[in-house]
Amino acid sequence: MKSICRYLSLPFGLALCMQLAHAQNTFDIGIGFGAAQDKASSTGIDQTSLNSCTPVGGTDTLTGAPCVGTPSLNGFMLGFGGRVMFWKHFGVGASVSLQPSQQTYANLQPAIPSIGQASVNLNDRVIFYDFDGIYQPVGGKRAALQIEGGVGGANMRFYEAQSSSSTVLGSSNTSQYAQSVNHFQVHVGAGVRVYLTGNLFIRPQFDFRYVPNFDQQFGRNWVTEETVWVGYSFGER
Repeated sequence: MKSICRYLSLPFGLALCMQLAHAQNTFDIGIGFGAAQDKASSTGIDQTSLNSCTPVGGTDTLTGAPCVGTPSLNGFMLGFGGRVMFWKHFGVGASVSLQPSQQTYANLQPAIPSIGQASVNLNDRVIFYDFDGIYQPVGGKRAALQIEGGVGGANMRFYEAQSSSSTVLGSSNTSQYAQSVNHFQVHVGAGVRVYLTGNLFIRPQFDFRYVPNFDQQFGRNWVTEETVWVGYSFGER
């Protein structure tokens, strides 16, 4: 602590060191299991150009190619995160929430086994990451209410997946990364951390994310997510 204060200006250094001396530091790490939701887009994807098209399930009025629908976001999410409570009521945290497996986003080419044509799908994987400030209005040795808010990003990765089957070669499945789409996001969440035994806790949490331009891939610019976190606390609480 003395070595840190030596290199700071006197007024700022004294204030910071006094705050840290009275801080109650608690460091949490955790893994979360949950689901995220966003509705499907009202437009589809042109099978040849990959541009948006209408009407879904029909023929694109511009290219004459099939206009295939895209899904809603409603799948399993896996989370990883950590947070530090520098004081009893205030702290910071960071987390990432992702789909552990690829999901089918659009069918670009249906399989025709009789002529050996493989199916081609456009798959996707959604990743959210956040950097938050944390406010803990109520906290005790056994349970605490935590409210968080901050900013981050949403990353949507696309893959070209091909599946084929033949009597000679058998079944084959391949997946190749195609492209990523990145969005800024604003995040708010609330959860209740409950200690089960010692420093082991669970934290049911609800999150709301506003993602500008996310309606280019799904049906709206906001996403809801429900997660149960399991974690461990280090330090004083």
